[in-house]
Amino acid sequence: MSDAIGSGRQKIHWARGHMPIQREIATRFREERPLAGHRIGMSLHLEAKTASLAMTLAEGGASLYVIESNPLATQDDVAAALAETEGITVNARRGVSQEEHREHIDALLETRPTLIVEDGGEVVERIAEVGIERFAELKGLSEETTTGVEQLLSLERDGRLPIPAIAVNSARMKHLIDNRYGTGQSTWNAILRATNLLVAGKQVLIIGYGWCGRGLALRAAGLGARVLVTDIDEIAAVEGLMQGYEVVSLSEGMRRADYVITATGQPSAVGRPELEQAKDGVVLANAGHFGFEIDVTELRKMANRETVSRDGVRGFELPDGRTLYLLGEGELVNLSVADGHPVEIMDISFALQALSQEYLAKNADALPAKVHRVPDDIEHHVARLVLSTMSPSFLA
Repeated sequence: MSDAIGSGRQKIHWARGHMPIQREIATRFREERPLAGHRIGMSLHLEAKTASLAMTLAEGGASLYVIESNPLATQDDVAAALAETEGITVNARRGVSQEEHREHIDALLETRPTLIVEDGGEVVERIAEVGIERFAELKGLSEETTTGVEQLLSLERDGRLPIPAIAVNSARMKHLIDNRYGTGQSTWNAILRATNLLVAGKQVLIIGYGWCGRGLALRAAGLGARVLVTDIDEIAAVEGLMQGYEVVSLSEGMRRADYVITATGQPSAVGRPELEQAKDGVVLANAGHFGFEIDVTELRKMANRETVSRDGVRGFELPDGRTLYLLGEGELVNLSVADGHPVEIMDISFALQALSQEYLAKNADALPAKVHRVPDDIEHHVARLVLSTMSPSFLA
């Protein structure tokens, strides 16, 4: 056994050991085999917790073809270990180019999946491009993240959504828990690990005050930061104000912030005009799915010199003497320089995914090609499982 496979197995074992909900679902899946005969295409951030979900689905009787959903999120040792699992094929490695990533999506679709689990909406967009008639056996998909759900809704509005899709991210047990507490902790864990810098007393600008932004601000305040919030939605800005944060314009925030974190889902949320206003020594991090929220191309054009300051940290020296520090190449920071969300958080989210896949396997033929909520009984079932493991006296 190679060192990489051994390391990957160790990571998966640790994650699975702290995912009691996944273990319970897997036990039932082994007995009932609700996914028998299904071919599941999976495009997720490929690390230990994702591997646990893949194994749970395989234990339900499915065969899986797994690719990455972000070029810098794959942990190669985990991918190697997962590929050793019966019924699971892995086609992913860290640092693939965008062209290779598109080739991986096409390779996934060539396996003629019957179900899809994805993060980001790129697979369903590709299906809409080439035509659903090429995938007659495809029954439905479940989507993990905010960006992907927005993509699904856009396709539905345009009359281009080809199959029924379950918006896992829209579940209360997902966005209230995962997006807020998972993103909040994991993003700051990544920033602290990458920089080893103090947060207390410094000014932190959160760009985008959705559920992820709420979590980022909450944890920044807990670390002693002076939290600045900005959002193009005035109502979101009012909520940040009522939470006790200082609400500022984007320009004002960029001039003052020691840390800038994007969580908008929008390209060039921090573009050249904002970068020109950033203070010397600012740390720039993206907490959104796609690596386009900070305009790295413009940052490179602005810089006289680019240096590797630490693992996962690049310094961009500007003609006026300022240096701006970018984490994780501008990709999703909690996975590009760290291990992603806490294990217990993903236990909850991936329970929703596993049960949504089971629901699709049983009901997709009767569902219209539109965006569907996670059924309430699934959400409440997962909530009870969480309480039974974390606060059992509640159910006594």
